[in-house]
Amino acid sequence: MNKIKNRIYIVLALIASVCCFSQQKKEPIQVTDLLKIKTVGDVELTKDGKTAVFTVKSIIKNAENSLDYDYDTQLWLAKTLDKSAPRQLTFGKEGSGSPVFSPDGKQIAFTRNVKGKSQVFLLKVDEGGEAVQLTDSKYGASNPKWSPDGKQLLFTASILINELVKDSVLNPKKELPIWSFEKPGFAANENLKVNKIKADPNGNLEAIRAYLEINEKDKKAKVIDKLQFQTETGLTSELRFSYVFIIDAKPGVKEYAISKGFYSYTNPYFVSNTKIAFNGNLNEKRHPDRILETKIYTINTDGTNVTELLGAENLVFQLLAVSPSGKQLAYQESTINNLSVPVLKIFNLENLSAKTKVIDYDRNNTNVRFSKDEKQLYFISSSNGGYVLVNVSLNTLKPEILSSVDQGITDYDVNNGVVAFAKTDVKNPSELYVSDLKLKAPRLVSDFNTFWLKNKEISFSEKGTFINDKGLEVEYWIMKPINFEQGKKYPLLTEIHGGPASMFGPGDGSMWLEYQFFCAQGYGVVYSNPRGSSGYGEKFLRSNINDWGTGPASDVLIALDKTVAQGWADTSRLFITGGSYAGYLTTWIISHDQRFKAASSQRGVYDFGTFFGEANVWRMIPRYFGGYPWEEKTKAILERESPINYVENINIPFLIIHGDNDNRTGVSQSQMLYKSLKVLGKPVEYVRQPGASHEITRSGDNRQRIDQLLRTFEFFERFNY
Repeated sequence: MNKIKNRIYIVLALIASVCCFSQQKKEPIQVTDLLKIKTVGDVELTKDGKTAVFTVKSIIKNAENSLDYDYDTQLWLAKTLDKSAPRQLTFGKEGSGSPVFSPDGKQIAFTRNVKGKSQVFLLKVDEGGEAVQLTDSKYGASNPKWSPDGKQLLFTASILINELVKDSVLNPKKELPIWSFEKPGFAANENLKVNKIKADPNGNLEAIRAYLEINEKDKKAKVIDKLQFQTETGLTSELRFSYVFIIDAKPGVKEYAISKGFYSYTNPYFVSNTKIAFNGNLNEKRHPDRILETKIYTINTDGTNVTELLGAENLVFQLLAVSPSGKQLAYQESTINNLSVPVLKIFNLENLSAKTKVIDYDRNNTNVRFSKDEKQLYFISSSNGGYVLVNVSLNTLKPEILSSVDQGITDYDVNNGVVAFAKTDVKNPSELYVSDLKLKAPRLVSDFNTFWLKNKEISFSEKGTFINDKGLEVEYWIMKPINFEQGKKYPLLTEIHGGPASMFGPGDGSMWLEYQFFCAQGYGVVYSNPRGSSGYGEKFLRSNINDWGTGPASDVLIALDKTVAQGWADTSRLFITGGSYAGYLTTWIISHDQRFKAASSQRGVYDFGTFFGEANVWRMIPRYFGGYPWEEKTKAILERESPINYVENINIPFLIIHGDNDNRTGVSQSQMLYKSLKVLGKPVEYVRQPGASHEITRSGDNRQRIDQLLRTFEFFERFNY
């Protein structure tokens, strides 16, 4: 009897423990969960669709400093037709990327850094063992692609003009560009010639020039003669060209260049075993910085018979893909410096006089691929808050959206009736899936993030829409705090996206951690896609021309009003934040609207006159505002649209953050905004992040990514009462 009772007690205890476990509260998202996120990318399938290779980017501890973290990208392999777990292919601190299967599926070509330069490696899939280094190019090797017969690979390399002038193989005649290098007093480009005179600061003019050249090499001076002299992180006098090389797919051989001259050959694709298509502009008389048109050419693999396929004045032709047989190519066409949605087209390489096919689809596209039978075209498109996979029949030219706008397809490949793809959504920032061609029942293949998210509390978004004053439908999303209780009041954070030709939504993974973190801290979050956002067609995209402030701000604030109308947001605790263009719009809003308790702006644009001079994306000025700062009509618009001119109206606590090396928007504007507010006695704090570029929150130093998020949260908490 006692035994039976003991068994009953044991069973009851087990039931109780299971009940307790099932009722156990899930954990909130923490800021350090950023370090757990793994990101799937570079998805490639074998021709039979049975095997997928892909990359996984992880964040790992720095070996020298336990507080710092590094990125680590490695190759993984997955079988698409069975349920076996993916296996890691590459290891090591160098990392690996850009994997591509050979046509027979037996080898993978990929890139890995060797002595600071990217090189191409080969790995035999079934035999195992170590990868073999294929290239040893002094200029590096990137973006490998296989020839149709699998006997050769092409790759690209970036070459400085001074290197090209001196290279006896690539430039045996030591020729100089015909176009002017635009160095005053050297119309014939004599400055590029090799100076063999001994450097002497007290010598003759040639010796002085040799001395000055050494100073440039030793980074004692930067001499700028280029128009496009700003990079993302600094200033440069360098002029580089993208060259295409071909190499036999067997170790121990030497590559050879099919490029020649002082031009760039970009986006190369094999058309056949003996022909390549590429982008470029082979204009001998114009400086590359002055050429904005892009053309499409073909060239034989021995470097002969360069043929222009598509090109026109004031137009950009962007090569996107070549069909498996080499009979068709996909490209997009757009007008130079014009805000528009590029037009997707199909060109017949077999019959050059055949009519070009036009795909009528009012959205941007990327990652274009032909099906194996060349009857279908696939691409990823930004649309209504998500990144969707689209299929187009090349017979009817009608697009069919295969995935939901509530998700984001971040990369994919399609072969032999199988689609392998990486996806982000609210419940998981990145995993690999496989499916049939219609994506009807996708199967989860990986668990890179699933395993650590199982016990995490996730806040899901609620979508809303409204019609703005231009008659455009604007979408917005509301995320309530975790453990939300009806009847309680919560602080509400308005998040704004950058761009402005960009997009937030449930299918955008860039803000996944930030949104979830604030919801875990008891904040509600509202974000929207105001006029000027991408993902809604050309009319919507162009609806903020000459209007970066008033119109988009109205859309953002209506989304906020509609969230507040639900009744749970505490209107005395409203906060607002955003980076880049969103830093601009945050500043515009708080200088025109007084409802917020505190604000944070990162990497923003505050004065358009300064922005034109210090930003490497200065062409946005004529694109959005129709002219340049010295032109009276444009000058008036830029002054009207610059938030710095309304600085006296900013009265709330304001946190300004900028990276020291951010040349996308430029640093001095943030200094000017801070100094102006400080002189006015406003409650402002200014944070500069050493070494940080404009990409700090997406791909920057991980400790700084955590710092920026925590610093914004901590600032808001000072006033969250």
